Amino acid sequence: MNLCLIPARGGSKRIPRKNIRVFRGKHMIAWSIMAAQSSGCFDRIIVSTDDDEIGEVARSSGADVPFLRPSHLADDQASTQEVVVHALEWSEKQGLSCDAICCLYATAPFVQAEDLRKAQQLHSSSRQGSVVFAATTFPFPIQRAIRLDQQGYASMFKPECFSMRSQDLEEAYHDAGQFYWASSSTWRTVGNLFEGSRPLVLPRWRVQDIDTEEDWIRAEKLHQLLDLS
Repeated sequence: MNLCLIPARGGSKRIPRKNIRVFRGKHMIAWSIMAAQSSGCFDRIIVSTDDDEIGEVARSSGADVPFLRPSHLADDQASTQEVVVHALEWSEKQGLSCDAICCLYATAPFVQAEDLRKAQQLHSSSRQGSVVFAATTFPFPIQRAIRLDQQGYASMFKPECFSMRSQDLEEAYHDAGQFYWASSSTWRTVGNLFEGSRPLVLPRWRVQDIDTEEDWIRAEKLHQLLDLS
């Protein structure tokens, strides 16, 4: 069985109730559920939450909410891996065997069904133990990043790169914060989701963190401009 797990705890602090706040006419979590449904990749789509209201919204959007996540896995310290393993163990107690689990974030309205299909194919062709995740490029060479000291004065992280041309610097990528495909055994044992794993590289214009009100406004405008649905 291929399982899509959407973690959605109720205690988001920077944007309260972010998982079920209305984003372009739909609850935020509904966008992830719709992408998972449209992908055709999954035998079951489960939302892992500690919150009854989130559970009701998820069910109305077509996902299963067969359990409530325990409180110790719903605070700021709980890791994605712990939440996935909890769902995996629950599934096994129900007699359900999971071949692969895609952890799809509830706040990923830019994710597309085709992305999930491509990631599944990439995972199928990857070496054992690999995680496939969405990533994109940094818009500026990270080798020229600067830090500020306590007095506000700047220094370069890599001063040896000051005179190098941008096109001569190695391109760098970062996690898009959308989804992670891995086998059940990998989810149990992986120490670092990114080491030795394979990114599905997305264009920068389809990647947007949503952590502040400013992020939210920007994301809605971009989502509307791209006419994503």
